[in-house]
Amino acid sequence: MPALSQIKPLLVCLLLLPGFAHASPLAKSVLEASPVDDIVAQYPAMMTEGVRQGLRQSGQSDPMVVTTVTAVVRNAFRAADMQSALVSDLSSEMNEDQLKTVGRWYETPLAQKVSQAEIAASSPDVWPRIERGAPDMQARFKGSDRAALFTRYDRAARATESAVDTTVAVQLGLATAISAFQGSNGPGFDRLKQMIEGNRDQVRAMVAQQVYDAYLYTYQDLTVDELKDYIGFLESDAGARFTRVVTGSIQDSITQPVEAVGRQLTRFLGSS
Repeated sequence: MPALSQIKPLLVCLLLLPGFAHASPLAKSVLEASPVDDIVAQYPAMMTEGVRQGLRQSGQSDPMVVTTVTAVVRNAFRAADMQSALVSDLSSEMNEDQLKTVGRWYETPLAQKVSQAEIAASSPDVWPRIERGAPDMQARFKGSDRAALFTRYDRAARATESAVDTTVAVQLGLATAISAFQGSNGPGFDRLKQMIEGNRDQVRAMVAQQVYDAYLYTYQDLTVDELKDYIGFLESDAGARFTRVVTGSIQDSITQPVEAVGRQLTRFLGSS
């Protein structure tokens, strides 16, 4: 089973945030006003890169294997599908008043400042910068009001919780891919899932500090009062509902394709 360290921590940056069959135009406009759609657009590349790095770190260096696995993963996680699911879920799980409240908030100058910071921090190129600067950031804000606000922010934004769920999903995708190449000698999907789910406490310990470091970096240009106002929005009825729906929808879009990745690889290997 792949080691926990094989999951690229830059996925954490994407987790700081809080289908069209019956999708409303209002839900679509709210999603577009928020930074979520811009950030979700980067998920497939991040998932693919996480699996690619994990394969290499596990000793799987065969170019054909790496190319095949990453191609299957890239096709399994589509930004357009994730965005469609988000609009559908927002339409069905939030009422019109809640959507309008969220939409109005994202039109404010503070919301635009927050959105710009979150989109910038979600870039794949940013995580090495966060890692390098983490010790200085931690020392700079130690004992500060900003540091004290993290627990409240983390609870409202569901940041660590989402990071743990996503890391487990990526690890399961990676383990499933490797198992497919082991054929009948490898553990089945259900066994892999049980083994990886059993490591949740280790995953949480690994990502908790990364989430805090990303928080300090992402919101460093917000004043403490601005950060309090943002957290207040996340804690409000409409803001909390929006966050729950968004994080749940993204999580479903990540976890649902994982088993399909293993099946596709198994079929590919069986026909090759």
